[in-house]
Amino acid sequence: MVACSHGTNNTEGRARINQLRADIAALRPGLTVLEAYVDVQEPALPDVVAGLPEGVRAVVVPLLLTVGYHVQVDIAQAVASRPGTLAAAPLGPDPRLAGLLHERLGTLPHGWGIVLAAAGSSRPEAAEQIEVLAADLAVRRPERVLAAYGASARPSVPEAVAQLRAEGASGVAVASYLLAPGYFHDQLSLAGADAVSEPLLPSGLVAQLALEHFDAAVSRTA
Repeated sequence: MVACSHGTNNTEGRARINQLRADIAALRPGLTVLEAYVDVQEPALPDVVAGLPEGVRAVVVPLLLTVGYHVQVDIAQAVASRPGTLAAAPLGPDPRLAGLLHERLGTLPHGWGIVLAAAGSSRPEAAEQIEVLAADLAVRRPERVLAAYGASARPSVPEAVAQLRAEGASGVAVASYLLAPGYFHDQLSLAGADAVSEPLLPSGLVAQLALEHFDAAVSRTA
């Protein structure tokens, strides 16, 4: 498995992604789990794929939560560059991730609203996936849930916070649909909300999802 993350300059964010790879390897003894990145950090994904031993099959598993440019272009090009290399689907959306977000939020005061905050992508199918996740979260919560994005899509997180307040919410919590601390998570504290949940990691569920998607990619080929 080439476990491919976005990359971050945040020290804690790097530590949590590294721990995720270690958790994946612990769940599947004998599976080689390699690190790779599409931005910010090294080793870069194309270099990792190019350096795979000849004849070894590999699956690139995006440690990313939605489809988008990195999945549809960066990872797709890297996979196409080497025979015997497959691409798995990104980690979300998945109803179990909605359950994890629900746990991270905990119990909120009566009358609050929730902004489901994703990193964002210019690809419309990415926003569609976030809307699906927002609906899954709304089933679990008494609060109104509104999807929003850190970049490249609307509404932005501050816009969504303001919208919920305008609709009469007595408070607003941001559900961080991000894997780990980093730039986008830091921006959530500046969006004007009353509370911001922790990122999804650490979580054994995310490691389990990565392995499920690895297996699904292998099964499709078989």
